[in-house]
Parts: sequence; structure tokens; C-alpha cells
Amino acid sequence: MGQHPGIHVGYVQEAFGIKGWLKIHSFCRPKEQILEYAAWDLRQGHSESSHQVDQGKVHGRGVVVHLAGIDTRTDAEALKHAEIWVSSTQLPELPAGEYYWYQLVGLDVKTVTGQALGKIERLVETGANDVLVVKGSADEAEVLIPYLPGEVVREVDLESKLMTVDWQLDFS
Repeated sequence: MGQHPGIHVGYVQEAFGIKGWLKIHSFCRPKEQILEYAAWDLRQGHSESSHQVDQGKVHGRGVVVHLAGIDTRTDAEALKHAEIWVSSTQLPELPAGEYYWYQLVGLDVKTVTGQALGKIERLVETGANDVLVVKGSADEAEVLIPYLPGEVVREVDLESKLMTVDWQLDFS
């Protein structure tokens, strides 16, 4: 991976066909955006290998891909469940005020009144809007906060690793 942090963009579900193709689960939106990243690092346990994407397409509800040098079903099966990572340098710049999910995970969250709510553990995609899953200490319940910039999410400060939200905890 070199000096640039990687972004986890999906994983290999299983082999597809007999010519080394792989069925992929993509975390990207739209899902086929994963095909725009030419260089993938596949991680399995403590091992990591770099691969070039040479072909890929949407297939049914998923994505299938062929990696250079993976030419048999046996080669493909060896990559089952591998995590797919790409270098952050491959990601396109976003307009001001827009963020990739990986940039938000791990941020501390506080309310506009200064109450600390915990850290963003993950985001969940729902039909209406994305939801921030915020976790305080181990014995605290998760707090679910709609990701609505301007309305609920008031400020994102990546430098300070802090998000400020207009949100009240309901203790009823």
C-alpha cells in the first residue's frame, strides 16, 4: 500500500465461471464505481497482493471482475473473501462539504451544546438518507443519527476529527 492510506471498497464473494472471474461485493455507490479503480490490493488475513483490473461489468445485482494474471477458477477461488482496498490517491476529489464515508468513520461526535456522543463507528445506507452509527463507551448503546448536512450535521472538521450535530438524546 505504500505511504498512502487505503480505503476498503468491497470484498471478493466467490469465483465466477471458469476463467478466473470474481464476483464482487462493492461498497461503492453506484456499485460499479469499484471498476474505476485500476489497482486493487487484496487482503486476506496477514497477506496482501496487488492486482490490476483488466475487465469488469455489472452482472445481475452484483459486479464481476477479471484481474490480470488470475486466469483459472482455482486462482479465483483462492481469493474468496479477500478484502478489496484501493489507495486514497485513486479517489476523485469531492466538492467542498462532501465526504467519503471512510473520512467520517472514527470522528468524535458532539452536539451543538457540547455534549460528547462518542465516535462514528460506521454509516448505514437507508432508503431516505444515510445514518451515522455513533458509539460511546463499551456499555453505552449505539446512537443513530441521520446524516443530513446543514440540518442535523452542522460541521465536519476533518483536521480536528470532530463532527458537530444538532441532535438531542432521547432518554424516555
